Amino acid sequence: MSKDIKVIQADCDPSISEDKSLPTNAFLVEYLQDGSTHFDIVTCQKQVEIFDEYWDKYKKDLINITQSQGRINPKLWGYKAPEDKKKR
Repeated sequence: MSKDIKVIQADCDPSISEDKSLPTNAFLVEYLQDGSTHFDIVTCQKQVEIFDEYWDKYKKDLINITQSQGRINPKLWGYKAPEDKKKR
């Protein structure tokens, strides 16, 4: 995979893409591999980069790319607040 594309879930159930805690730039990619349908949830800055990567890999077996139901800002997704240290 390209350095810009991050795979959140590989070969997963498509219902995971309905999770609203995903970033807004997450996409569900549907493709055929060995005659069976597979799904990946990936994130990237531009959807065309996802298309280019999967087209190069699967060619005519790429079926569909749809946006997930994510509602989180991509800059804040996965952010963990630092722990507060107790004051003396």
